[in-house]
Amino acid sequence: MTDASSLRSTRRHHWRRDLVELAALFTAVAVADAVANTVAHGPDGPYLLAVSAVALIATAAFHIWWSRRHGHAPPAGHPGDTGGSPAPAVAPVSTGAGTPAPAGRPRTTLWRMRTTVRDEPGSLAALCTALAHLGVDILTLQTHPLAEGTVDEFLLRAPEALAPARLTEQIAAAGGRGTWVERADAHDLVDTPTRVLGLATRTALDGAELPLALRQLLGRCTIHSRPAVSLTGRPTGETAPVEGLLEAGDTVMRLRDPNGGAITVERAYLPFTPTEFARARALVELDTRLGPRVPRSQDVLTLPEGNEITVRRAGPGDLVAARAMHDRCSDRTLALRYHGPVGDADRYLNHLLSPRFGRTLAVRTASGRLVALGHLLWDGDETEVALLVEDDWQRRGIGSELLRRLVALAVEARCASVYAVTQSSNTGMVAAMRGLDLPLDYQIEEGTLVITARLTGAPEPHHRTAERARPGRRTEPAER
Repeated sequence: MTDASSLRSTRRHHWRRDLVELAALFTAVAVADAVANTVAHGPDGPYLLAVSAVALIATAAFHIWWSRRHGHAPPAGHPGDTGGSPAPAVAPVSTGAGTPAPAGRPRTTLWRMRTTVRDEPGSLAALCTALAHLGVDILTLQTHPLAEGTVDEFLLRAPEALAPARLTEQIAAAGGRGTWVERADAHDLVDTPTRVLGLATRTALDGAELPLALRQLLGRCTIHSRPAVSLTGRPTGETAPVEGLLEAGDTVMRLRDPNGGAITVERAYLPFTPTEFARARALVELDTRLGPRVPRSQDVLTLPEGNEITVRRAGPGDLVAARAMHDRCSDRTLALRYHGPVGDADRYLNHLLSPRFGRTLAVRTASGRLVALGHLLWDGDETEVALLVEDDWQRRGIGSELLRRLVALAVEARCASVYAVTQSSNTGMVAAMRGLDLPLDYQIEEGTLVITARLTGAPEPHHRTAERARPGRRTEPAER
């Protein structure tokens, strides 16, 4: 209701009220006259009239006082609102880091905090009291019991002006030790049971999701899948007990890989708790029980010359077709891809097609012939892209299409960047990477070119070009 309509409604309300009061006044006068005529002829007539007049004056005075006190006062909480319309609702304080808040409300930031306290009554209460004095709101809380003490993990909404050092200082004064604080985002608002169930579902649907699920479960960490046998066929000695183990002051977690070898998880800045270790081991056990699995969805595309191709996920079941494509590729194409001769193609392809080490896309023609492979390989904290296109199908846009899809998979996996290792003379790969329209970094060393595409605005660490291009490594890509 607008202010004008509210005013008109108020005026109509006052006119009707005045008419009713006037009618009541005339009625009261008539009744009083009749009573006066009846009483005046009695023996106590004058006294009764005087008492009636006093009662009438007292009633009128009370009515006027009551009307002025309650009839026109504005509703509580809405000063100045005489139109009867409700006041607008006040928006809640934003939980995003650095986002503006409504007038009169402080800007807030989300933090994740972990601290260790003594396992005794009142320890958690002391932490909560310290946070309350700082104006910090506790959104979620997890406890991780230890042999000595308890690790409390919080998701906090804190005033933006509150410095992490000040927060750590107050927590230490309240009895917390080994306190760790890190910026959080909206993904952390999901409660832990829901997040773990979601990660388990993703792992059950796709075997390549296990390393990603472990990283999202444990936060910033480095994950390596160490095969039991190297690409050259020699035993690596990498293994882990069935139940797994924690090493190096609980900053390294070793779990048995269902495909042989071990999965190593490192988080040097924060030791793993027994609860985190049990959750990670449960995810690996789920992956072991379900066995190899690859989603079978596919897309049919039409090339510029009119040929149809099918792009879908590939896995160990495509080894025979991939080996046949290898045999059809020229030595130059294979050299561009692997930076040297390929001694045992079956072993390399079996490694690349394993979902444990990443995701692979395969391109098949309308007749079912496999003509191209694209790999997205997990490399610790980083992600590598690798492409191989059969000679007769090069220069048709297949490599660029595969590269775009691999980058989309990397974005879905929340990777910060992807890199490709090729030769400086490989103009095709350079053009494909530039076609992504992403910020690119170039590093070249002894003819080996490393092109890194940044998928987020965060700065990337210095890349170890020499390590990536070291002799003997066979997963580096080259595109034709």
